[in-house]
Amino acid sequence: MTDRFKSELDKIGITLTDDQKKQFDQYYRLLVEWNKVMNLTGIVDYDEVNLKHFTDSLTIVKVIDMKKIRCLIDVGTGAGFPGIPIKIAYPHIKVVLLDSLNKRIKFLNTVIDELGLTDIYAVHGRAEDMAKKAEYREVFDLCVSRAVSNLSTLSEYCIPFVRKKGSFVSYKSVSADEEIKQSENALNILGGKIENVDKFVLPDTDMGRTLVKISKIRNTPGKYPRKAGIPAKEPL
Repeated sequence: MTDRFKSELDKIGITLTDDQKKQFDQYYRLLVEWNKVMNLTGIVDYDEVNLKHFTDSLTIVKVIDMKKIRCLIDVGTGAGFPGIPIKIAYPHIKVVLLDSLNKRIKFLNTVIDELGLTDIYAVHGRAEDMAKKAEYREVFDLCVSRAVSNLSTLSEYCIPFVRKKGSFVSYKSVSADEEIKQSENALNILGGKIENVDKFVLPDTDMGRTLVKISKIRNTPGKYPRKAGIPAKEPL
């Protein structure tokens, strides 16, 4: 772990133990190793991964007090962002990593095993199907997603997982204003309300980020999410 990574985490109030630093380095090595045989990330430089994946994942502390979160689900987790960095930094949180591609689940399980993480589970499935299951529906304090779907579609995937008075945080690009405005109807239908929009540029990068914090103010009607594929084709 470099002084640069430590410095950026210090700025957002995160201090890591030596064991946590080693876990981030192990995670980086596994990411680069597996990336040679499957498409996990276009970023492989050590400092860039630390900033644009690890630090970026942890900027959620700008909008959420993570010490109060007991359980979260990361929808469309891909290579494990932001779920695994959050788990490393906040080991008390129970984490579910959801992805629709099984080969990514194999990678995530390897990371979980080799880093010695506990109370974290990689689950293969589509959000539209998993959010209908009783063990996942409206049980999480927090849902997070760095997926690239528009916010209306993403809200239909994610809000059904969140308990009433919980939160959904979407990691969007810096130019998300129109997308946020267009999501108002979907949020109203799904029981969500925008509570905070935090815009910033990751230090020492050209990467603009918008964190959209959506509060769950009432239960999501049972017919949502709609069947697989429909939320993307016909956003609310």
